[in-house]
Amino acid sequence: MIDPEDRVLIAVLNRVRDLAAAQAERWYRIPVARAPRWIEVAAIGFYLSRGFGAQNGGVHYYARVLGHELARRRDLIPTEPDHPRAADLYYRIALGEVLPKQPPILNPTGRAVAFLYSTWGRFSTAETLAGLYA
Repeated sequence: MIDPEDRVLIAVLNRVRDLAAAQAERWYRIPVARAPRWIEVAAIGFYLSRGFGAQNGGVHYYARVLGHELARRRDLIPTEPDHPRAADLYYRIALGEVLPKQPPILNPTGRAVAFLYSTWGRFSTAETLAGLYA
């Protein structure tokens, strides 16, 4: 059970394949160079970008965070060994089951999102991004 005051990280997913990895393999990656201040969180809410069509601009899924470790991008995505950031370090966030957020948390103002924090209490009841803030 997640406590209402536990921290939740809202993170952007830009690619459908990243959501598929989160769902099937139960992990998410965050570049160490661009990581938010805290990765020690109880859960991650996934804010979907343009690549998700009708789900663009909202948190439609979330997962509990089970732990994290450091890994090189080439180890996380071995099918892209020549990627320009293949040697870069990433946090590999271990996830529980990826669940639908009902209702989703929408962004009616079109506010730019990178990483943001909230609490489980706010996350579980929010219907817009504004509802994630105190």
